[in-house]
Amino acid sequence: METLDTRDLKIIKATSNGLEAEFSLGDEHSFKGTPLTISFPFEMLRGQQAVVEISYETSPEASALQWLTAEQTAGRKHPYLFSQCQAIHCRSMVPCQDTPSVKSTYNARVSVPKELVVLMSANRDGELPDNHDESRKIYCFRQTVPIPSYLIALVVGCLESRVIGPRSRVWSEKEMVDAAAREFEETETMLKTAENLIGAYVWGQYDLLVLPPSFPYGGMENPCLTFVTPTLLAGDKSLSNVIAHEISHSWTGNLVTNKTWEHFWLNEGHTVYLERMIGRCMFDEELRQFEANSGWKSLLEAMETLGPTNPLTNLVPELSDTDPDDAFSSVPYEKGFALLYHLEQLLGGPEIFMGFLKVYIQTYAYSSITTEEWKKCLYSYFCNETEVLDQIDWNAWFHSPGIPPFTPHYNTSLTDGCISLRKKWTTASDSELSCFSEEDLKNMSSQQKIEFLALLLLEPPLRLNKVEKMQEVYNFNGIKNAEIKFRWLRLCLRSRWEKAIPLALQMVTVQGRMKFTRPLYRDLYNFEKARQQTIDTFMKNKPSMHPITAALVAKDLHLV
Repeated sequence: METLDTRDLKIIKATSNGLEAEFSLGDEHSFKGTPLTISFPFEMLRGQQAVVEISYETSPEASALQWLTAEQTAGRKHPYLFSQCQAIHCRSMVPCQDTPSVKSTYNARVSVPKELVVLMSANRDGELPDNHDESRKIYCFRQTVPIPSYLIALVVGCLESRVIGPRSRVWSEKEMVDAAAREFEETETMLKTAENLIGAYVWGQYDLLVLPPSFPYGGMENPCLTFVTPTLLAGDKSLSNVIAHEISHSWTGNLVTNKTWEHFWLNEGHTVYLERMIGRCMFDEELRQFEANSGWKSLLEAMETLGPTNPLTNLVPELSDTDPDDAFSSVPYEKGFALLYHLEQLLGGPEIFMGFLKVYIQTYAYSSITTEEWKKCLYSYFCNETEVLDQIDWNAWFHSPGIPPFTPHYNTSLTDGCISLRKKWTTASDSELSCFSEEDLKNMSSQQKIEFLALLLLEPPLRLNKVEKMQEVYNFNGIKNAEIKFRWLRLCLRSRWEKAIPLALQMVTVQGRMKFTRPLYRDLYNFEKARQQTIDTFMKNKPSMHPITAALVAKDLHLV
C-alpha cells in the first residue's frame, strides 16, 4: 500500500508493475488536499520495488499552475503555463510525497504544439516528434540529482534564449530576452565565486527564466532553471543580489534541504549568508555590511507587521496546523542570517565560518535535515569552542518569538548618507523644505536610494507636504526600479497622499511579486479613502493573478 499527497487531481487509473491497482481518496483537508492510497495487487516483500503508474488530470484551479491566455503574455500570440510548487503545491500538479524530507530523481517527456518551448527543473535531454500528432513535438528532460517535490518545475511558452555563459542561458519571451541577457551577464562570475566559497556546482546547466509579471516571487531556485521576476529588469544591475541568492540555493536548500517547513531557516538563512559572501568576494566587505544592515531593517519591519509575540516569528515555528504559505516572511531569511553572522563574529570571522559551511554542505549533501542536526554539525566542527557555543541562548534563538537575543552592529559607512538624509527630511520644518534638491541623490547608488526610503518607512508617516516636496525634487514617480518605486509608494500611502492611490493600484495590477503586492494592498486597505477601490481592483484582477498571491491577498484584505 502506498499513500501519496494530491490536491484537486482527478485520478483516472492506477497500475503497479503493469497490473491494475485499486485506489481510494481520503477526506479533503483545507490546505493539505486529499491523500491518495494505492493498494498493490500483489504481496510486497521487504526491499522489493514496484513501478506505480497513475493516470490523472490536473484541475484548472491547481494551485501549482498558472495558465495565462495569449493576451496576458508579452507577445500576445500564444498561451503560457508555469508552475510554482513551493511549499506544498506540487501535489496539485503530480501525485507525490509532497514533503522536503523525501528526495528523488526524475525523467520527463512533455508534448506541446511545435511553436512552443518546454523547460523544466532538469537538464534538457533532446526532442522527439510526437507520433500521435504531427503538429506537436516532445521535449525530454533528465534530473539525475535527487530533489524534493517542491523543486519540480515546468514552463511552456513562446520562449527564446541567449547564451550568457559557458553553462548558462537566459530564457524569456523574445520581447524581454535581450534586456535579460544584459541584466544577467555576470551570472558565470557569480557561479565561479560561489564554487570557490562552497564547492563544486553539481547540477550541470544553470539557466535563468524571466517569467511573466504575475510570478509571485523575486526568484525561485528550481534546479538547472532559476525562475525570476521581470521586476529585476531595472537596467542598472542593482538587483543582482537576487541572482546571487538563487545561485546560492544550489548548495543551501537544493543540495542540503530543510527536512520540514519548520526548519525553513536552514534553507534561507544560509542562502542569505552565502549570497552576501558572494557580494563580499565580488565587491567588498562594505557592501556585505550594507546589505546585512538593510536586511536587519527588513526583519524589524516584519516583526512590526506580524507582531513581536507572534509564534511565526520563531526561527523554528510550530506549523503542524499552519499552511506554510501563511508563515512566509523575511524572518527565516534575516533572523537566520543574524544567527549565522553572530556565530561568525564569535568564532573568528567570515573565512573561518565559511570553512564550517563548506563542511556542513559536504556532510549533508543530498540529504534533508533538521535544526538539531545542523547544531550537531556546528558543535562537531567547532569542538574546541564549546564554551563559546554553550553561552548562546539556543532556545531563545530557535523557539522564542520577536527580535533575536543579539543585536548586530554593522559597518554603516555606505548607510551614513542615507541616515543623514532621512534625518534631514524627518526634522525639516516647512520653511526648510526649500533646501532639498535633486543633488541630494546624485552620488547615491540604487541600493542607497532603496535604503533611504526603507529608513523613512521605519519612522512615523511624513507630513503630506513633505511627500509632495520629495516628489517635486526627486521625481520618484518616474523611476523604473521596482524596489525604489515600491518603497516610495508605501511612503506616500502612509502619508495619505491621494495622488499615490492610482499609482499603487497600477503597481499591484501590472506585476504580482508578493514582496511588493501584499504590502501595497495592505497599505491601500488601511487608507480609508482607497479601501473600496482597492477591494474592487483586487476582485477584478483576481482571475489573472497567481493563485498563491490571490489567496494571500484575499486574507490581507479581510475577504476570507
